[in-house]
Amino acid sequence: MVTADFSQVVDGLFEQYRARRAKATGLQQKIREISASATAPRQVVRVTVTAQGEVRAVEFPVGAYRRMPAPELAEVLMSTLAEARDKARAELADLVSAEVSPEFARLVRGDADAGQLLPAEPMMPAVVREYLRSGRPDSQLAAVALPDLGSSLGGESGER
Repeated sequence: MVTADFSQVVDGLFEQYRARRAKATGLQQKIREISASATAPRQVVRVTVTAQGEVRAVEFPVGAYRRMPAPELAEVLMSTLAEARDKARAELADLVSAEVSPEFARLVRGDADAGQLLPAEPMMPAVVREYLRSGRPDSQLAAVALPDLGSSLGGESGER
């Protein structure tokens, strides 16, 4: 039979999951709203891209592009797109770094390897791991897990 202490641990885990999910949903909306623009020298072209690199707008503010050979215009367009994309990614990294761990922020910037950053097995309190292994909680672990619930879920003292 599942003890009341274990039920409280599981309820706490679900509540924490719901809170994290709501936070992730809000962060996802903010990410969708990110866009950045860049303008080439002499205002040949102006582009706007999203944080995902999707091109939202390409504008030719002045007629300077008309006097450019096609290969040169293509090069200017591509470098301007890259500049706008870099700005959007920087804005994304700033947003994410304020909301997540430094390690995950490094992953978003492309500075980290997901295979090394995320463990093969999810972190969880020992009492939950025991329950998943045996189908019943270890009553000694369940009694200890409640005071340690916050820190073990935060990743500092949880088991892998």
